[in-house]
Amino acid sequence: MNPTALKNTVFKSTGLIFASTLASAVLMWSSASFAAGTEYNLRVDGLACPFCAYGIEKKFLKTDGVKSVDVDLKNGLVIVKTKEGKTFQEDTLKTIVNDAGFTMRSVKKKTK
Repeated sequence: MNPTALKNTVFKSTGLIFASTLASAVLMWSSASFAAGTEYNLRVDGLACPFCAYGIEKKFLKTDGVKSVDVDLKNGLVIVKTKEGKTFQEDTLKTIVNDAGFTMRSVKKKTK
């Protein structure tokens, strides 16, 4: 094989590898965005310390379909993220908060 033909073959192979890698990355990114669940921002009264945060977090994490829980003590906010396809009614969220010993004031639902 002459040097020019070899150079062209290597160039084409490199381009194909790059294109397939890029296509794989795009597919992974797009499937991750579709796999996202729902996010609920709950305003909760009574959250005063890390033990409060731990108690409400523990209660939510025992609930089927909950992916993660973040507690912002300063703003009285509990952020609950669900697994793909899982949603909660406001009454269900209120019951979980009440069972943990707190009062839910409001909820905002964000579908991802």
